[in-house]
Amino acid sequence: MEHSKLFQDYDCIVIGGGHAGCEAAAAAANLGSRVLLITMNLAQLAQMSCNPSIGGIAKGQIVREIDALGGFTGIVSDKSMIQFRMLNMSKGPAMWSPRAQNDRMLFSMYWREVLESIQNLDFLQDQVVDLIIEEGKLKGIITEMGYSIYSQTVILTAGTFLNGRIHIGTKKFEGGRMGDRASNPLTQHLASLGIKSGRLKTGTSPRIDGRSIDFSKLAIQPGDDPPGGFSFLEIPKEFVQRPCYLAYTNSATHKILEKGFEFSPMFSGTISGRGPRYCPSIEDKLYRFSSKESHQLFLEPDGRTTIEYYISGFSSSLPDEIQISALRQIEGLENVKFFRPGYAIEYDFFHPEQLDTCLQSKIVENLFFAGQVNGTTGYEEAAAQGLIAGINAHMKSYKLPAFQLKRSEAYIGVLIDDLVTKNIEEPYRMFTSRAEFRTLLRQDNADYRLTPRAFSIGLASKERMNLFENKYKRIAELTGIVKNLIILPEAKVNQHLTDIGSVALEKQISFESLLLRPQVGLRSIIPFLEFQLAEPDRAIFRASSSEVIDEVEILIKYNSYIAKELEVAGRINRFEDLKIPINFEYKALQSLSLEAREKLQKYRPLTIGQASRIDGVSPSDISVLIVYMDNH
Repeated sequence: MEHSKLFQDYDCIVIGGGHAGCEAAAAAANLGSRVLLITMNLAQLAQMSCNPSIGGIAKGQIVREIDALGGFTGIVSDKSMIQFRMLNMSKGPAMWSPRAQNDRMLFSMYWREVLESIQNLDFLQDQVVDLIIEEGKLKGIITEMGYSIYSQTVILTAGTFLNGRIHIGTKKFEGGRMGDRASNPLTQHLASLGIKSGRLKTGTSPRIDGRSIDFSKLAIQPGDDPPGGFSFLEIPKEFVQRPCYLAYTNSATHKILEKGFEFSPMFSGTISGRGPRYCPSIEDKLYRFSSKESHQLFLEPDGRTTIEYYISGFSSSLPDEIQISALRQIEGLENVKFFRPGYAIEYDFFHPEQLDTCLQSKIVENLFFAGQVNGTTGYEEAAAQGLIAGINAHMKSYKLPAFQLKRSEAYIGVLIDDLVTKNIEEPYRMFTSRAEFRTLLRQDNADYRLTPRAFSIGLASKERMNLFENKYKRIAELTGIVKNLIILPEAKVNQHLTDIGSVALEKQISFESLLLRPQVGLRSIIPFLEFQLAEPDRAIFRASSSEVIDEVEILIKYNSYIAKELEVAGRINRFEDLKIPINFEYKALQSLSLEAREKLQKYRPLTIGQASRIDGVSPSDISVLIVYMDNH
């Protein structure tokens, strides 16, 4: 195949400019690779194709991990933010999850600024139609414009564009998302190489005109004051937060929606792909929860100044006239107007058990997959995969050790391990319940877990590492004060304890013991203790950020839980990394159960840890493998 004379040879080519593609391109290029990012529309980089928000339950933890590793989703989100909320604050800190509303257009604009600032990152607006395979290895790509471009690695991040088909009632047409054409040639070529694909479905909600909403009839949902953020860097937040609003469907809404069921592509069989169970369409909600009288909706602004609103909770592929008629039965939306209706999109994905934990194909060397092509749903899951694929594509190009995260190290580790060891039959979404060690994997300590590792490979900046070191120096100083201070039963202290529903002190007590009381918060009690502190200690408290104070409180209050999870994680990790040869013949190991042999032969795990999480592989099967691998 003749090289295109217009292009140099690259270390990494990234196909697709969505959330996965942007993180992949940035990571590989910032590590020193020569990178080419190819997308069909450079004006649509990192588009928020669905809701205009970042984070949420477990997803917020992922974004903080991306940031701790030196990725950009958190930074871009903080810069384009229009509202911030920390979810689940009534629960323990393992469940706290940051979430932001974003300006959709600013989010894309800031991502483009990030990418264009990276010197060794090139761009091409084109479509990839074929891959260059030589001697069984991927060597490059061929584009629609006829360019043959060579590269040591390629990362496929095509999102919902591969054979994408949009559905609105009985209307259906090709498209990667509304307004963008689909990409059709690649799936067939990958199938010819032995890579197994399937079909999945996702959907999005209507966008409506804010001028047609009667907000006086809706419940307001403001952001946190002051707003938090995702990045561990100091990103200025100079914006006025915009509120979201709550609305509710009713029986009249449901009756109209049910009239459209006969035209629904989901019920008629027009759509063959499985949709996300945990983010169902409004028609799916009515079908599955028929006894429920109403469903909550969130009206989310699309930007800082726009009148456009997104209706979270009303994803639909019903006919557009059904959608608008049903919405007009909702209080506050009686005169609502569309910007565009909701729709479903069906697309190709590739079964991720065909990947290793670096997200490289086990079938075609040098080919990596990231994002929705791996069967996931959500910007955050896609961005995380893009980051890991970008790092490992660079490592592969320069013959450096692979970069992998364990389940006990990061939600990103849980995500990737789940993908490569479990059979994906519906779009995968991250939840806190998927993580065995969620007390360790809190959003507040993502930098502690991951920034030193990212710095060691050259991805996290010196500025980020300095901030990390200063923060944890402050935490150590403050923890030392708390552990060594004795609190006397003074009147001011006892009055505060009584006011917050705790028991007054009858004798002196250690500050650490006092802080273990569920009602006592470190930030709130400090003003009542200052007179018992030496001046140097008071100065340390005054100089400590709220982030540092909260971290110290968490480490003290939850010390026993953290210690227990660390012990369990250490016990599991003893065998987690015990290697299994990629071509190991499980069928020959008769001590394994028949089901285990079949499943292990299919998924071909690379470690004992991966093998232990495959459905149908029992603890006794794992014991057999451990004994065999130890002996051989």
